[in-house]
Amino acid sequence: MRHDDSATVPLSIPRQSGETDLAVKEVKIERRRYIVCRNEEEARKDAEARATLLAGLQRKLAAGAKSLVANTGYRRFLAAPQGDGLAIDPVKVEADAPFDGVFVLRTSLLSALAVVLRYRNLLAVEQSFLAAKALLATRPIFHRTDAAIRGHIFCTFLALVLRKELLDRLSGGWATVPHWQSIIDDLLDLSAVEVDQDGRRPLLRTAPRPRIDPICRALGLTLPPVYQEVPAEKAKCFTG
Repeated sequence: MRHDDSATVPLSIPRQSGETDLAVKEVKIERRRYIVCRNEEEARKDAEARATLLAGLQRKLAAGAKSLVANTGYRRFLAAPQGDGLAIDPVKVEADAPFDGVFVLRTSLLSALAVVLRYRNLLAVEQSFLAAKALLATRPIFHRTDAAIRGHIFCTFLALVLRKELLDRLSGGWATVPHWQSIIDDLLDLSAVEVDQDGRRPLLRTAPRPRIDPICRALGLTLPPVYQEVPAEKAKCFTG
């Protein structure tokens, strides 16, 4: 690995729970430009995972397990000193540590920080596709014409835009944004019932769950009254 002493630039990217802290720098090797990023949280996780792996490897070596060389995860830390069995190679362990929490992007466009932000947006796009398929239940698609397929995709994209807008608004006033399914369940539980009473047909609204009021405030909406008198002409439309 080539050593580079150039300074890194800190970058904090907001997320739903906390922030992602990165150290970013640009490196050029043989006219090729690389954006090297280090995620400190992921670096700690990688170091802990390696320590756990090495502890398990040490126990297996003590037990004389010779099948370790077939395990890719173990083999990268093994050496055979003077051909006398297997042992953990400290040089290989030390060489692996600098890669903890590191990922590399390569592009000739944009500034280094802009590249990282665009890359994070790609992750958001992947999460959006997952949300569309799982949360919004837009798959599978059964259509006979290209126009119907385009319409389905447009409605799916519109649903994703509206979902993101709602979550963005909720994140401004909630310590923890509720799960999407909880929001859907609360909205489905909210309904209006038409009652036939002495020739009148009023609408009775069900009581909202606790999450409904903050959602309405975030969207600037007002729920209709619990009891709403329906004019006679509209009541005839309902019955007709």
